[in-house]
Amino acid sequence: MHLFYAMSRIILGVTGSIAAYKAADLASLLTKSGHSVTCVLTREALEFITPLTLQVLSRNPVISDLFAEKNGWQPGHIQLADEADLLLIAPASANILASMAYGFANDALTAIALATRAPILIAPAMNGKMWTHAATLENVVKLKSRGVSFIDPAEGLLACGYEGVGRLAPVEEIAAAAVRSLTETQ
Repeated sequence: MHLFYAMSRIILGVTGSIAAYKAADLASLLTKSGHSVTCVLTREALEFITPLTLQVLSRNPVISDLFAEKNGWQPGHIQLADEADLLLIAPASANILASMAYGFANDALTAIALATRAPILIAPAMNGKMWTHAATLENVVKLKSRGVSFIDPAEGLLACGYEGVGRLAPVEEIAAAAVRSLTETQ
């Protein structure tokens, strides 16, 4: 069963969250659905998941270093930004939300986020106190005002031992939201 109606080019951003391991399931699901998935990992994400895992599951090279681009004349992050049908960031840390809200481009993922004109869909995952902090909430409002869509985090037992909101939404929910985002822009 395919989740999407037509093949799309999806950039899957993965950030420094314990939920980064769930990006493997998401990359696999989207790839099996017939889409081209390119994973872009922040330096912090590399502490939680290996590029090789995502490369094998997505069947595409993984980007983790803005300055490691050596192929062709066009910067790889700009080419990815131009070709993307969707930028999906799952999991998204508080750090990436702040960086995007303030227009930082200090790594491949934030550079792609600034350069792309594709829809952006974000699935946050973090400690509940971080998610409900005024700074994070202001960053979410700012990003939403720019047209960024969000999949709210789920409630439950968090990796830090607290109970509350902050868990990455279920992978199937994220994939369904990606479907909606892709079909709305076609």
